[in-house]
Amino acid sequence: MSGKNQVTRSVPLNEREQVILQAIINSYVATAEPVGSRTVVKRFGLDLSAATVRNVMADLEEQGYLQQVHTSSGRIPTDAGYRYYVDYLMKVQQLTQSERRRIEGEYEKQLNDVDDVLRRTSHLLALVSHHAGLVEALDVEQARAQRFELMRVSDERVAVLLVDNFGSVHSLATAVKPTASSEQLTRLNNFLNQNFQGATLGTLSSTIREKLGDELSEQRDLAHSVLSILDMLPQRREKKLFLEGAVHLFEHPEFQSIEQAREVFGLLDEHDRLISLLRKAVSEDGGPAVFISRENGEAVGVDGIGVVASPYRVDGKPVGLIGILGPRRMPYSKLTAIVQHTSEVVGRFLTRLMR
Repeated sequence: MSGKNQVTRSVPLNEREQVILQAIINSYVATAEPVGSRTVVKRFGLDLSAATVRNVMADLEEQGYLQQVHTSSGRIPTDAGYRYYVDYLMKVQQLTQSERRRIEGEYEKQLNDVDDVLRRTSHLLALVSHHAGLVEALDVEQARAQRFELMRVSDERVAVLLVDNFGSVHSLATAVKPTASSEQLTRLNNFLNQNFQGATLGTLSSTIREKLGDELSEQRDLAHSVLSILDMLPQRREKKLFLEGAVHLFEHPEFQSIEQAREVFGLLDEHDRLISLLRKAVSEDGGPAVFISRENGEAVGVDGIGVVASPYRVDGKPVGLIGILGPRRMPYSKLTAIVQHTSEVVGRFLTRLMR
């Protein structure tokens, strides 16, 4: 499966090198132990001598795909080794019917709004992967106004309730001068509902201003009242991230050292960086893909981690990202299948919910 950050090579690995690299990665993913030539021969039944495998492993190390932790130990994959595996050797596993039903069953439970759905998705990804589940919330600017409701708070203040198609209720309060009569509030309420249902929150202010330009001069008082709430409408907010299962990361031997744990904890606290990692993991064609550690010197990453991510779509349009973060030694073929299927299920569910 192709991702953004592919290994650049003038000559691809030959078949024997590919087989041995794949065997080493599969063994290391399963055991977290450096892999020696005898292990490769015995575990994978290769019709090669241990000496031949050692020579190939030395070549792969020279080319940057393996590294030797200690002189007497076996070898482990490098970032470049994982990248080559993901781009050229990996086959995405098929989920079983039981695994599919488990994922889909989560969305048959009571879910109150979009944030509830996305929070559940993050928990689900952590549960089924035993890694950290990441879900980027939808951009509030993409929400659409469904209903306005105006209520008098005092003689000169009015509360405005705005319900959007994400299931969120935005409560606004503003002064209205001159004091609005009950009739004016009713007219204003009708004006908003008749003209701006379905408008995206990100363009609502400009849409209202444009509509007011068409209003007759005798409706200037109404125009003044509408303009007075413009600054109170939902503004662009920081992107929200749902993160569940971070504790799973520290069950892996890679994160047992205090230094590595501190670096990973620091990353988990920086949601902007995590969202950037999700975006870097998604392939150019918008499909699921993988980001590994600090590919191409990207400062956003952390040594020793991997991220599998995919967009989720509402009405066919990408509106957010979901993903799994764990040690670089992750079963990418399995996790890619989980992320891909979950993104499809959550997209279908949200499309129904938001109609």
